[in-house]
Amino acid sequence: MSRRETLSDHKPLLATLRGERQDIAPIWLMRQAGRYLPEYRALRAEKGGFLDLVNDSDAAAEVTIQPLRRFGFDGAILFSDILMVPSAMGQSLSFGVGEGPALAPPLVDTALGALQAVPARLEPVYGTVRKVAAMLSPQTTFLGFAGSPWTVATYMVAGHGSKDQAETRRYAYRDPQAFAEIIDAIARVTIEYVGKQIEAGVEAVQLFDSWSGSLSPAQFERWVIAPNAAITAALHARYPDTPIIGFPKGAGAKLAAYARETGVDALGLDETLDPVWANTTIPQDMPVQGNLDPLALITGGETLDQAIDFILSAFPERPHVFNLGHGILQDTPIDHVDRLLSRVRGAR
Repeated sequence: MSRRETLSDHKPLLATLRGERQDIAPIWLMRQAGRYLPEYRALRAEKGGFLDLVNDSDAAAEVTIQPLRRFGFDGAILFSDILMVPSAMGQSLSFGVGEGPALAPPLVDTALGALQAVPARLEPVYGTVRKVAAMLSPQTTFLGFAGSPWTVATYMVAGHGSKDQAETRRYAYRDPQAFAEIIDAIARVTIEYVGKQIEAGVEAVQLFDSWSGSLSPAQFERWVIAPNAAITAALHARYPDTPIIGFPKGAGAKLAAYARETGVDALGLDETLDPVWANTTIPQDMPVQGNLDPLALITGGETLDQAIDFILSAFPERPHVFNLGHGILQDTPIDHVDRLLSRVRGAR
């Protein structure tokens, strides 16, 4: 057997990300470890808040493994948060009850140089990776992740999330030099952070740019494509066998430039993209991931079946990882996930 045949037999997701199409698309779901699972809710109630789970390597490893026990996904995604990077850069990270994350001090009125880096805040994440890597079956691919610089910067500048990232966009226009320093600093930390995830045991990495859709084409080139290209180049130089998935949510027509210019190995598609258009637009051999609407999964039934079949038919020759177009939602019925897996794995 060749190395590729062996890899395909044992790790279909990793083989797909390296460019080998499978007869049955491998599957994992963004946010598959989380609030829709009763076992997760029970553990969180026992441990306390979200950060208590993330910073407890034993608990975070358990959360990472929970959906694999229940569903047998082809990939495990590290349980953590994209805002661990700004925490390591020196901002204080908190999650209020019923609220989104908060970072202090916000960089809209605090100089980047005033932050005191605390890299030890990332050590629990590496501990989680080591624990999960020791627990996974030989068939399961272990995915690490990080937020891309633009998306991370939107939280660092404003101190919180927002619907349109207006505060950060204003800052980037008003003082592009200062904002470039923030982007470059995030990229440097991200390269080291992802590298240590790989060294601890992850086999592929996803770069989440959840808010890339808010930018104009010129700003997208500067704040999304350029820093992701720098991260990808650095990681490829150090870890050439580790595939990198780029996920620029909301990129729309800018997706083609992202695919050509960032150097990522595979491309995540959000639910707003026509997969047929994507298949004819992005580089011919590039693996893709996605792009089921999370609300179609909640709806279930024939609606879900038709959506699955349409996506599968859109990539007749291309390496394809089945996934959602964004994270699984809290009120997703578990039996709908079972139906999704049966439908995808029953397809030929």
